[in-house]
Amino acid sequence: MIGMTRQPRIFFLEDDPGLAKVLKFHLEQMGCMICGTMTRGEGAFEKIRDLKPDLVLIDIKLAGLLDGIDVGATLSTKTDIPFIYLTSLTDKETLARAGDTVPEGYIKKPYDTEQLRITIEMALNR
Repeated sequence: MIGMTRQPRIFFLEDDPGLAKVLKFHLEQMGCMICGTMTRGEGAFEKIRDLKPDLVLIDIKLAGLLDGIDVGATLSTKTDIPFIYLTSLTDKETLARAGDTVPEGYIKKPYDTEQLRITIEMALNR
């Protein structure tokens, strides 16, 4: 279980419905509450800003024109909401772009649930 005094509110961006379902299941098993999800980068910042989650998990490849790094960059410069990238992309260019947005973590898919739990817990305790 995630060690917070209250159930952490998580928002995630994931365009694969199957992966989204599995991720939701794992997060709920960890004691997290899913406050919202989206499959596209467009409109994500506004929704996240309105919902004010404790943490955002972001897939880099999303449906639409904006990718997850675009969303992360906006979160980084306009909010103090922590975020973690959860993606299959590990090429140098993507890692450099993602690193510039100062995420709380970068988890490669397919993810290990224990690694996901630990990374989330560390991000929530900063």
